Amino acid sequence: MLFADIVVDISAKELDRPFQYRVPESIEGDIDIGSRVEIPFGKGNTLKEGYVINLSHTPSFDENKLKDIKGIVKRSLTPEERLLRTANWIRNRCGSNLSDAIKAVMPVKMEIKQKDERTIIIDASKEELEEALNTAVKRHYTAQEKCLRTLIDINNNHASENEKNLPHIKYDEIKNISGIDMSVLRALEKKKLIRIDTKSVFRDSSSYIIEEKINSESELVLNEGQKKIVDDIIESYDNKDLKPHLIHGITGSGKTFVYIKIIEEMLKRGKQVIVLIPEIALTYQTVKRFKNAFGDRCETLHSKLSHGERYDRYIKAKNGLVDIMIGPRSALFTPFENLGMIVMDEEHETSYRNDYPPKYHARHVAEFIAHDTKSLLVLGSATPSLEAYYRCKQGQIKLHELKERAVPEAKLPRVHITDLREELKKNNRSIFGSLLYNLIKDRLRKKEQIMLFINRRGYSGFVSCRSCGAVEECPNCSVSLKAHVDEGKLRLLKCHYCGFEKAFPRKCSVCGSNIIGTFGTGTQKVEEMIHKAFPEARVLRMDRDTTGTKGSHDEILKKFGAHEADILVGTQMIVKGHDFSHVTLMGILAADMSLNVSDYEAYERTFELLVQASGRAGRGDEAGDVVIQTYQPENPAVFLAVKNDYEAFYESEIVRRKSLHYPPVSHILEVLCLGKDEAELKEESKYIADILKKKEAHVLGPTQDVVYKVNNTYRYKIYVKSPNDKLLMSYADIIREDMKKRMVKGIIVQFKL
Repeated sequence: MLFADIVVDISAKELDRPFQYRVPESIEGDIDIGSRVEIPFGKGNTLKEGYVINLSHTPSFDENKLKDIKGIVKRSLTPEERLLRTANWIRNRCGSNLSDAIKAVMPVKMEIKQKDERTIIIDASKEELEEALNTAVKRHYTAQEKCLRTLIDINNNHASENEKNLPHIKYDEIKNISGIDMSVLRALEKKKLIRIDTKSVFRDSSSYIIEEKINSESELVLNEGQKKIVDDIIESYDNKDLKPHLIHGITGSGKTFVYIKIIEEMLKRGKQVIVLIPEIALTYQTVKRFKNAFGDRCETLHSKLSHGERYDRYIKAKNGLVDIMIGPRSALFTPFENLGMIVMDEEHETSYRNDYPPKYHARHVAEFIAHDTKSLLVLGSATPSLEAYYRCKQGQIKLHELKERAVPEAKLPRVHITDLREELKKNNRSIFGSLLYNLIKDRLRKKEQIMLFINRRGYSGFVSCRSCGAVEECPNCSVSLKAHVDEGKLRLLKCHYCGFEKAFPRKCSVCGSNIIGTFGTGTQKVEEMIHKAFPEARVLRMDRDTTGTKGSHDEILKKFGAHEADILVGTQMIVKGHDFSHVTLMGILAADMSLNVSDYEAYERTFELLVQASGRAGRGDEAGDVVIQTYQPENPAVFLAVKNDYEAFYESEIVRRKSLHYPPVSHILEVLCLGKDEAELKEESKYIADILKKKEAHVLGPTQDVVYKVNNTYRYKIYVKSPNDKLLMSYADIIREDMKKRMVKGIIVQFKL
């Protein structure tokens, strides 16, 4: 008799443990670890679905009390044992439940029927076809008549070819020509006039044109710095030294070329590679480069694909039909049998964080998978995350540096700061400072391209003085206070870390100016301003609104790359990894929008964005200019970004983090409490905070979340700081057990480390 341990597909902590069931003899040959099954659950034997996480011939409980599995869920995919190990690690590391973790590691959830490609092969002679046509005309078989006329034309065009090579045409083509459907062709097949050949094919949604293939004698001749990095990393792998690597290269230094060369070496060793990119918006140019280098050996996996396309890529990877998978964080769970390396490009990006349960960071999961599969993890960035660079300093990650652009003619752009306080004194209230306005005019006259970046995502209702640039900050947490709105009127400022609050100021506490208020604008408004100020300019906008449909990212980037627009305005997605040789001006319209969000990482995020955005200009033969507009030019995140001095910024920021016990020198456990009853939730949050305050950690909160109410569910957050991450995760277990003992209902607690 076979027994299965099953985790139920219910996102509830009290059910986050395996339940044992008997496996009926009828499905013993089909069931496996990872199988999705249907089971009778609970007192009412309600049918639920779950995942098999273990199989054995020995029951853990009284066999007579065990229930039978109802059956295997048809059309479900079985995750590999490795992916289940990853799911279990995510559960333990991130405070998730196992069911959510298993769902996260499955790039596709259900089997999709493969696409069929039909070919029509003409078996009949010209005379037989004409005889059938005459019969169809006499009997008024209009559809057959149209189809036969098309087949006769095909047959006539084929007459000069080898008789053994029978004339044929794809079904989709003949359908487009004659408008007939498959039923007509089936009728002709019964008359032995044609044969219909059907075979399964993979869906192909790729719009990437493979241009001239990159080879070692053209674009991919590495400079000395690039070659040394490739040699060092491959030597480490061959010597079984699997410590992670970080390539810190300035924008335009050719990190992608280094990746390609390392991947070539891994493929020679029979290994497969996962390449992570932070945004779907980066897919077009990145994939084009890899397709040029590796052709059909690489594929993509991301959320913009249809279910069928995602399924096909999963099967290709599982069956060894591709060697390289490129995509955002979900591509990390590609089921390669012989994984040798994970490349994580732009590793600093926040989009590598999964903000829904399970709340994991792709960098941490990638490191676990690399360790589990004895693979190499290679990180890359022009602005590494403080965590990765800190670990380099600690000797846990090997650091490599590229300090020059890959194309010798491409120089780093000239970076200028516009102090918006001075612009205000000149009575310029436009979003375009005088320098940026004049440079845009100049570039339009020269037929060169311009990118304008507005960090709309960073807007979080912070309050600043337009005269001196001072921002209202929390005295406890060194983050900006968020403006709270009550019935349309600004009432107070609040910190969403510790709960500190104060009245909304009427005047600036630094200079006494009454020109003070919330800060923010959107890309659509900016686009309107561009049309008004520069009516001759052709403008493209790239943000969440314009990229909601499939292929829209690629379409916008293609148009801009083909110089069908003069100005590309957009959010963060336009500053990440794109390479346009005709862009000679980058305008950063309001650096303060990310500088003053209510987040301890605000300075880090701003420095990264400014450096990354600056790197989009001057990548071709023409010199580039960058204009950073800000109310706080003296902030280290701004003036060190102008100098492109990462090391100085790191040293400045790490001192601040140490003094406040923020990551990476310490760890923060985020405890999110959710509930429908506001009073009960507030009381429970206080109770949980009191438990934590008795432990060896620094506790902030509880306080209302930035978004306090979603779908009639209230949200409170508690932050716990400690240098020991394992200790913090043990607190998560303590809270779960305490809530279970007290049988707390109606409140969900989520953890994020």
